[in-house]
Amino acid sequence: MIHRTVLIKFGETTTEVQLNEVVERFKALKDQLTGIVDLQAGINIGKSKEYQVVLMVRFEDRAALDAYVVSPEHVAVAKFIQDVGRLDSIGTDFEL
Repeated sequence: MIHRTVLIKFGETTTEVQLNEVVERFKALKDQLTGIVDLQAGINIGKSKEYQVVLMVRFEDRAALDAYVVSPEHVAVAKFIQDVGRLDSIGTDFEL
């Protein structure tokens, strides 16, 4: 199983409504793609607000991760994230 975590930083012009839309669009991927074991997303409520959105997903295997990255559904969410003001992101993948 592969675990992916992504933290996303947005610009000052990104609204709370847009941040929530990022979370909802990401959550919808669980029902749209195969190979996803678990998927979580939310707004960072911690003291450090440098990265506002946290995305986590677990995949059956590396093949499922590879398919996810290039899927049109994921690409569309990534484009939306960029369009609403993504400044930076940090991603990690590791095997469980």
